[in-house]
Amino acid sequence: MKRSRISARLREVKPSDIRRLFSLAQSLPGVISLGIGEPDSMPPPHVIGAAKRALDEGRTHYTPTAGIRELREALTRKAKRDYGLSYDPESEVVVTIGGTEAIFLAMLTLIDPHDEVLIPDPGFICYSPCTLMAEGVPVSMPISEENDFALDAETVMPLITEKSRVIIINSPSNPTGSVLSHDVLAGLAKLAVDCDLVVISDEVYEKVTYDGVKHHCLATFPGMRERTIVVNSFSKTYAMTGLRVGYALGPKELIAPMMLTHQFTTACVSGPAQHAAISALEGPQKFVGDMVQEFDRRRRFLHTRLNEIEGFRCGLPQGAFYIFASIQGFESSSTKFADYLLNKAKVVTVPGSVFGECGEGYLRFSYAAAYSEIEEALDRVKEAVKGFG
Repeated sequence: MKRSRISARLREVKPSDIRRLFSLAQSLPGVISLGIGEPDSMPPPHVIGAAKRALDEGRTHYTPTAGIRELREALTRKAKRDYGLSYDPESEVVVTIGGTEAIFLAMLTLIDPHDEVLIPDPGFICYSPCTLMAEGVPVSMPISEENDFALDAETVMPLITEKSRVIIINSPSNPTGSVLSHDVLAGLAKLAVDCDLVVISDEVYEKVTYDGVKHHCLATFPGMRERTIVVNSFSKTYAMTGLRVGYALGPKELIAPMMLTHQFTTACVSGPAQHAAISALEGPQKFVGDMVQEFDRRRRFLHTRLNEIEGFRCGLPQGAFYIFASIQGFESSSTKFADYLLNKAKVVTVPGSVFGECGEGYLRFSYAAAYSEIEEALDRVKEAVKGFG
């Protein structure tokens, strides 16, 4: 072929380095993965039972594009219960294939070519590629360790231009584990209103917080319900990563075009998975509290052990299940150092650079792995770094 047949928008998108490391880990014996953000437990028995019943009852056909009515109603009850917000299950909820699809649909709905999207840096790896595929321009919002990896309105304000259209907020954060306070979110909400920005609020880790820290839904702040798409998922809260059920809540004028795009790309979400999601929402919630309590135990252990290894430095995250550790003491790029730990210690971590330029000099460690695996992994890392350099 004389010219490329690949669209320009895809030529700018790079494959995920997390998936590269995940694939390598699958092919190497004896590897311990502290890379993938996935709870190590099974979903609660009543959730698995609901999926099995749906299969046995033949609920294997197409479902409504927006999601089955019972799930949408359950989601609006959750929003009322958790946030005090009212959403119409008929027009203000769309069930998606994980939270990632919800983010992509939101981008396609909101972005015209050359519109600017303000993205946390470091931030979740899909934000920039989704922006590029929607032909928008990702604009980095730098987040620093000195500020406990928290965004603030004063930092964001100078980045806003006449082309700014969307701002993405993620709290609790992947990869840093930071949770934005009420005051910080209030400042960001006021900025969004004053600058007429639409907000994609990624809240998939909302139930995973520690030490009494509270998650606040951005749509609850003054003037925000009508300009916020709340993205959430069943993956992290209920260990349902492979079932791929996410959703978006928002005003009808934003959700309707998302639904249209969803209709012509994926059509609908698996019926049995949606029935499992209903059971997750409406059933006992003890599983969630127990899982978070166990994550807390692992969080404290990983934090202590990493800080005992010369060259690492990390704070104690308030949410999610990651520690974003500085490796600046090793004077290495994060990709080189992650590859070294994989080859030398057979431990998978994620280089901070995959989360943005401001992530360089850090590694993300997931403590969603079993406690015994984290212990063994850190023993290996401690020995391996003695020979680095």
